[in-house]
Amino acid sequence: MKKQIKAPLFETLLSHAKRDVVSFHTPGHKNGRSIDSKLKSFTGEDVYSFDVTVFPEVDSLHDPTGPIKKAQELMAQAYGVKNSFFLVNGSSQGNIAMFMAACDPGDSVIISRSSHKSIMSGVILSGVWPIWIQPKIDQNLDIIFNSSADEIKDALDKFPEAKAVFVTSPTYNGVTMDLFKIAELCHSRGKILLVDEAHGPHLKFHQDLPVSAVEAGADLCVQSTHKILSAMSQGSVLHFNSDLIDFNRVRKIVSLLQTTSPNYLVLASIDLARRQAFVQGEAMLEKVMQAADYGRKKINQLGKFTCFTRQHIMSLGYDLDPTKLTINVTRTGFSGYQIEDILAKEYNVQVDCADIFNVIAIMGMGSDKSDVNALVDALEEIEDKYQGQQQNWILQIPSLSTEMVMMPRDVYFAAKTKRVPLSKAVGYISAQTLTPYPPGIPVLIPGERITKEISDYLTDMSAKDIRVSGQETETLRTLKVVVT
Repeated sequence: MKKQIKAPLFETLLSHAKRDVVSFHTPGHKNGRSIDSKLKSFTGEDVYSFDVTVFPEVDSLHDPTGPIKKAQELMAQAYGVKNSFFLVNGSSQGNIAMFMAACDPGDSVIISRSSHKSIMSGVILSGVWPIWIQPKIDQNLDIIFNSSADEIKDALDKFPEAKAVFVTSPTYNGVTMDLFKIAELCHSRGKILLVDEAHGPHLKFHQDLPVSAVEAGADLCVQSTHKILSAMSQGSVLHFNSDLIDFNRVRKIVSLLQTTSPNYLVLASIDLARRQAFVQGEAMLEKVMQAADYGRKKINQLGKFTCFTRQHIMSLGYDLDPTKLTINVTRTGFSGYQIEDILAKEYNVQVDCADIFNVIAIMGMGSDKSDVNALVDALEEIEDKYQGQQQNWILQIPSLSTEMVMMPRDVYFAAKTKRVPLSKAVGYISAQTLTPYPPGIPVLIPGERITKEISDYLTDMSAKDIRVSGQETETLRTLKVVVT
């Protein structure tokens, strides 16, 4: 489409900046004039001319009628959906918006337990009942798989009252689900499909990448335009493509969650990232994929590091976004956290995240083969230079099929609570979310009955001095529970 070569919001802001307008609006730095000199000497001054506020020329994110409206329409056309909303608070905002727009308080939603932590914010703020699906552990690869289509079907059979299904695809490791089948399962039963595709904004723009949620038929889908494409941090998009959800409700919810002072530089970068992906995406992503495949082969030739392949993941019934490199470090005798630290401090190589077993290197539109060579060379040198100790780490989680006694929203906002010793917590209702890393999955959420298996698991974590995200004391000796 010829229209896709345009970037209406960026072009408007650029035109405004070139006119050297005298500013009597926020922000107070006035086109960069009062920005700290050290910061300005590094960034230059021009960038601050894009940091404007809402006025007619640059449009309003909450009621777009001008360049923002045109930019969002081009985004929707690029992805083949009905409507798209620019988000300036990342995909976390989009996940919350999906729950609040698709569901009413008291509705139930089928959710994989391995979802991003922002999902709990969506569950609490929307007032839904979560129906959790136990994640699948692969102890050979030391990763967690999201729910399969068969598991979604079983959950729909068991809980026909569920209004929606929420899935994450791709995962942090780049593993994707059979979204076509899941969408068919949902829509054949009149259920809404919500997809956290934060790590997949690029999938639509190369034929050899896994299918995107927008192509598979998701009703609502959120993408982090900043994670793989070229938008600035916090820049994300919520795509609407549904006959089951009221569009005006989505629009009102998105507006409810947006700041009234959005960063226009972030908004312009979303506009430009869309144009780049549509016009140049296939060629750029081809180079990224080739560099990633090269890196994967080089890593698998090392003695102590391994990196699973797309073929391996496909043999397990999933697919893989090959631009993500999950590098297993267990043969080194070090944890992923330790390898991450060595890479950053000694080799100036920063991976995206780490756990005990892996480091994850995410490639994006700006990645090239020289980046991969720097990573591989560093890993090779670490292998020769360092000698870790044999470890007996095992990736495991307890059964999370616990009883939901209270709605998480009610516990979070209204319940009276107290603290009890871990050893005496069995049978109580949890009043907090606890997420051990690894595996990064909540083993307790507000409203769940605490089982002996979960109590024993948390006791073991505490004995090993593993900090559990969500604990409110220095050591995990007590749990916050509901007073009944």
